[in-house]
Amino acid sequence: MATVTASTPRALPTGLLKHRAVHKLLLIALAAAVLVPLANAQWASGSWPAALTVDLTKPLSSASDWIIDNRDSHPLFLYFFGYVSNAVVISVHAVYVVLLGAGWAGVTVFGALVAWRVAGVRLALGTAVAFLACGVLGMWVPTMQTLALMVVAVLASVVVGVLLGLAAGLSRRMDKILRPVLDTMQVMPAYAYLLPVVLVFGMGVPAAVLATVVYAAPPMARLTALGLQGADKEVLEAVESLGTTARQRLLTARIPLARKELLLGLNQTIMMALSMAVIASVIGAAGLGDRVYQALASVDVGAALAAGIPIVLLAVVLDRVTGAAGDGTEGQGRAGWAYALAGTVVVAVAARLLGRLDWPDAWTLNIAEPVNRAVDWMTNHLYSGVPVIGGTADWAGHFTTWVLDPVRNGLQGLPWWSVLLIVATLAWLIGTWRTALTAVLAMAAIGVLGVWTPALDTLSQVLAAVAVTLVLGFATAVAAARSDRVERMLRPVLDVFQTMPQFVYLIPVVALFGVGRAPAAAAAVVYALPAVVRITTQGLRQVDPAAMESSRSLGATSWQQLRQVQLPLARPALLLAVNQGVVLVLAVVVIGGLVGGGALGYDTVFGLAQGDLATGLVAGAAIVCLGLMLDRVTQPTERRTGKGA
Repeated sequence: MATVTASTPRALPTGLLKHRAVHKLLLIALAAAVLVPLANAQWASGSWPAALTVDLTKPLSSASDWIIDNRDSHPLFLYFFGYVSNAVVISVHAVYVVLLGAGWAGVTVFGALVAWRVAGVRLALGTAVAFLACGVLGMWVPTMQTLALMVVAVLASVVVGVLLGLAAGLSRRMDKILRPVLDTMQVMPAYAYLLPVVLVFGMGVPAAVLATVVYAAPPMARLTALGLQGADKEVLEAVESLGTTARQRLLTARIPLARKELLLGLNQTIMMALSMAVIASVIGAAGLGDRVYQALASVDVGAALAAGIPIVLLAVVLDRVTGAAGDGTEGQGRAGWAYALAGTVVVAVAARLLGRLDWPDAWTLNIAEPVNRAVDWMTNHLYSGVPVIGGTADWAGHFTTWVLDPVRNGLQGLPWWSVLLIVATLAWLIGTWRTALTAVLAMAAIGVLGVWTPALDTLSQVLAAVAVTLVLGFATAVAAARSDRVERMLRPVLDVFQTMPQFVYLIPVVALFGVGRAPAAAAAVVYALPAVVRITTQGLRQVDPAAMESSRSLGATSWQQLRQVQLPLARPALLLAVNQGVVLVLAVVVIGGLVGGGALGYDTVFGLAQGDLATGLVAGAAIVCLGLMLDRVTQPTERRTGKGA
């Protein structure tokens, strides 16, 4: 049985793949035999040669000083960036005033009525409870600040994303131009977006909103383009036969046919904007993110949790409402807004007449103290007091000593040229020579920037966290793929985990593991795990049932079916899961600089906190290069006939 299922259907592709791989390895070995001796002769050092680095401190500091000196006088700032900044501030302030004017009762009723008209009574009750919980936790005003920032950022992201999506969806040339730009934007960790925006707009709300727009617009652009390109051609031909213009076809056919993709894009944009709005607190954005950031800085887990819970509640509510809107009808959506606006006006006027706009202080519940007491108990008992198996601090210490330190020391001990050679080999084996060239240039750029050593430290954390993520993720996905009951149990857990912003993952990790590189890696594992589980489960479940039935009829056991049929046939999904795991882990390992992760994450946070934009920008650029390299090494490139390798 094993011979039939394993070799017969796949003999030719496997042989062809091995043939290509051998040729690639021979070419790489030949190039290495020529270039490595030359590199050793010129630069004998094992680390990145100082002669190949470029010190950007002086030019970046000069550029920063010029911007600061000319921000109030240069025409570019006065008549462009200044207007943009003022428009953002006015918009956020206007939304914030409206939210405060509606009062806690008005905002709660508005959210509940919209949820009711879009998705029914159950979600309406959940929305009302979520908003009321924000007030009970004493976070009503910070929640409104975050919500005001979110409204403006999401609207701007949707406008930018739809315009880019229209351009890409209606023009093949624009699609080719925009695709690498959107790829790069999505590979970049969130922190990298803060740096150039701060350089131009300074610390504050404008920088936070605009960084959020850059981060959240790509999914809207991609899904808009996808929806327009996938419109039913027969319907478009029928509309065109009626003598309609291109504009009429767009408004009456293409956009309505792409409605589901547009609403999915809105959902993804809201989730990414909320995540980024929290991270943007590092550059002066007020609200819940600032409360979490300040609490984490002082290791006040109770205060961080009090601000983190409303963030999660907002994310879950917005995710459910926008997701339900994608499955509903358009008429329900319009009616929902009308009912919600009318109900909000009535409740807001009544609350103003009664003097009840602000959340009553008597209705707040201070959870910070009991949470901190629970954390102290965990520190005394779970942190280091568990007999035999040791506490969480021991686990973190062992993971650091046995995994993180050896991987970091091994990477940093390799000659610089060998790292580039390994990157080139992996990228070319999984893709084309263009993939390998991009990956090598991205890695070399890190050395040129002068942050080779901290970048390898960050890379070691990413590799260790990815390994743990894949082991746990694949094992969980196999169980979910083989059991409907397990999948149903996991679904709500994965839903909640995927809607949590990145910052929130740091709160329980700090409570359990303290600060250091191991807690940063643990937060990255928790953040990336849901995506890996979902993608892998879907890939395993979509394996051709005929292949499964054929192997079963030949007497294959469950283990043989998994190993010889499901895993090989689900290879594209598995590779995508690896790619997404790497990208998501990198995003949180960088944020782990806030809890002792060090390396590039710390340099980025330090540069932002101290106003040292040279340090922050260089570290941010290195993070982008590291993300681009990892994306290329883990993302297979489709080969076309006559092209590629």
